[in-house]
Amino acid sequence: MTYTFEILGVSPMLNVFNHQQELLQQPTPTGVEYLSSQRCTLDALIESVEAVPPERGWNLDQAVDTVINFWMNNVETVYHWKQRLEDAGEQNLIVSRLADLRSLQAEFERLFK
Repeated sequence: MTYTFEILGVSPMLNVFNHQQELLQQPTPTGVEYLSSQRCTLDALIESVEAVPPERGWNLDQAVDTVINFWMNNVETVYHWKQRLEDAGEQNLIVSRLADLRSLQAEFERLFK
C-alpha cells in the first residue's frame, strides 16, 4: 500500500473535535485519516500516526516512514506550519492528513462529482 502525508493547516481544537465526530458517523470509514497534534514536531506527528486504529489494516511502519519522508523533504513547509501553530496560540492544533493513495484519490473524485 502506498501512503501520502501532508500538513493541512492549523485549526481550533473544537473544530478538529467536531470534524472527527462527523467522520465517526460515516457508515464506512475511508482510508483517509485526519490527524492532529498540539506540537509540530516529528515525534508528535509520528505519535498521531501510531494512534490510527489497527482496524485500518495499514502497515504502520510504512505509514510512519511516509511521515518521516515528508518531514525530511519539506523543511520549509514544516517550518511554516510550525510558526503558524505558534502564532495561533494554545487552543489550536496542527492538522495533517495520512491516507492510502487509492482512498485519497477516491475521496477527491467523490468531491468533484
